[in-house]
Amino acid sequence: MRPFLRVVDLETTGNSFTDGGVVEIGWQDVAQDESGAWALLGGPQALLIDPVNPISPATSAIHHLIDEDVAGAPRWLDAAPAILRAEPGPAPLALVAHRAAFEQRWCASALAGRLPWICTYKTALRVWPEAPGHSNQGLRYWRRPAGLDRALGLPAHRAGPDAYVTAHHLRDMLATASVESLLAWSSQPALLARVPYGKLRGRRFADLSDEMLASLAGGERGDGDLAFTVRTEQQRRAYGPATQDVPHQGALSW
Repeated sequence: MRPFLRVVDLETTGNSFTDGGVVEIGWQDVAQDESGAWALLGGPQALLIDPVNPISPATSAIHHLIDEDVAGAPRWLDAAPAILRAEPGPAPLALVAHRAAFEQRWCASALAGRLPWICTYKTALRVWPEAPGHSNQGLRYWRRPAGLDRALGLPAHRAGPDAYVTAHHLRDMLATASVESLLAWSSQPALLARVPYGKLRGRRFADLSDEMLASLAGGERGDGDLAFTVRTEQQRRAYGPATQDVPHQGALSW
């Protein structure tokens, strides 16, 4: 079995187990071949899940799943371990999701076999900081990844198609950055490209004056991503670009 990463996407009835449950999981594997190149392995897969709790109309309006669709489907705790760990075969090197913190609310370490996670939102900010936006679908239409079958990537907000789209972003990131780099960036707060709110909203951090940057540092409102980005930009200006402390794509040994 070639080394692979498993991209997952969840459709849910809420934001956590306290107010909802999983209604669908989708996954798409990205594998490394003998030459070291990464490519999608097979096609996207998906499984409906009985969330136990009723699916609200507001939630159905997003993913178009209703209670009748998931009647008789397996429960999350029964279905999740085999999918997340790719049982009965070898486990993936890591799990991957766009804004992975959301998926991790349901994919607890015990269910996922304590596999590490790559967040393609955080890594896209590093690899494509010039993108006009970094949502999964925004990147899809800005980048237009090679080989992406439009039909397989639709409808949006369904688990299989969304995992399929994310897998193309992951594949392309791995052409320029290593798995180790993506894991390292994913473990840190997001390094934002633009100011997310306030009177400077939309301005690129690199274009801000020192005074503007200092004003953001004084009004972080508990935002860990903003605080991390401001601190990183201030350090860059004071000391120059930081030495890359995570390896670029090269020979992998797993």
